[in-house]
Amino acid sequence: MLSAERSSRPYTTLRYPFRVATPSPRANSRNMESEPDHVEHIWIVTGPAGCGKTTVAQHLAGTLGLPYIEGDDFHPVSNKQKMASGQPLTDADRWDWLITLREEAIKQLQTSNSVIVTCSALKHKYRDVIRVANYEHPSVQVHFIYLKVDEVTLQQRVKERVGHYMKEGMVHSQMVALEEPEEDQEWDVLRVDVRNDKEEVQRNALALVRQKLKEYEQVNGAATD
Repeated sequence: MLSAERSSRPYTTLRYPFRVATPSPRANSRNMESEPDHVEHIWIVTGPAGCGKTTVAQHLAGTLGLPYIEGDDFHPVSNKQKMASGQPLTDADRWDWLITLREEAIKQLQTSNSVIVTCSALKHKYRDVIRVANYEHPSVQVHFIYLKVDEVTLQQRVKERVGHYMKEGMVHSQMVALEEPEEDQEWDVLRVDVRNDKEEVQRNALALVRQKLKEYEQVNGAATD
């Protein structure tokens, strides 16, 4: 678990939008080995509105006994009002929200080795904002669980939701903004096809998380032999 003290790395002013170098498989392996006895994980369940982020995140958190952060709860009132009125959020609307989520996730790691977070993170640069957690705290590994689904399915799911500020008219704008993670660029992304039934989606997501944790455990075990 993280110490309550900040990282000793020098403070760097970041201007948005910026691009953090996404780790390659070799870099990920080095990260696993760098601090074998002290690794924390931030699991970001990501994708556009209606893809099932909350359902999957709650299943992961409940099954694994981990704290859970619902990203929508951290939107300021102004963002919620814009979305409720059918106005897409701009990059400027999202920066503070993304930073707040990142900081809240890091805070949770003071009492747990992992945390589950829901966050749309539609663009590469939005995901990069979360990845800064690893720069500030080298022992923290960020993983994205991308829930992949088509627009027609999303429209139907959002239409059926009751009492949510995100309306079905916003789905298209989210799909336009979406930059799907590219396998040859974003190696920290786990992909789940959510066109299957809910139970299968939950099983697949859980299996991917457990497999990734097992990889870290294997590296840690080899390092201590």
